[in-house]
Amino acid sequence: MPKKYQEYSIEDFDKFDCLKLSKRFYLVLLFVLRGYLVWLMSVTNMKDKVATMQWIYPEKSLFFLSLLSGVIGLFVVIVISLRRPNSDNWVKVIWPYCRTILVVALIFDFSINLIGFFYWQLTSIPWLVCQGLIVFALITLCFTSKRMQINLIEFPQALPEK
Repeated sequence: MPKKYQEYSIEDFDKFDCLKLSKRFYLVLLFVLRGYLVWLMSVTNMKDKVATMQWIYPEKSLFFLSLLSGVIGLFVVIVISLRRPNSDNWVKVIWPYCRTILVVALIFDFSINLIGFFYWQLTSIPWLVCQGLIVFALITLCFTSKRMQINLIEFPQALPEK
């Protein structure tokens, strides 16, 4: 077994003998897609469909801007879901750049909030600082994860039938 895999067990691999995706992928996606998650939570709330959304996004424009920045995250979700041995070539080409795409999504999301603050006065300074720290932490997690690096190198291959 190559040295890069020595700290992983059998349970850490999927059915294509690739290392299962790092939890950091999902953590970054949750943050980038938070607008869509809030939207889903508010749609499924039978009592008051708008209360959850208004609690998290007091200004409607912030919600729509969050949805806009989440589009990049949705693209990464599509690439992850299409990551199979028989994938189209474009998925194979884009896969190694998913971490970069996620970092761009984080920076774009933060930039939208900066614009919202300076141009439209939609957010507060404490929220902006908090989001900046979260974005910095998530970008650091993306580049310090050995597992994520391995994930980006690997692509599922069809295994011979036993």
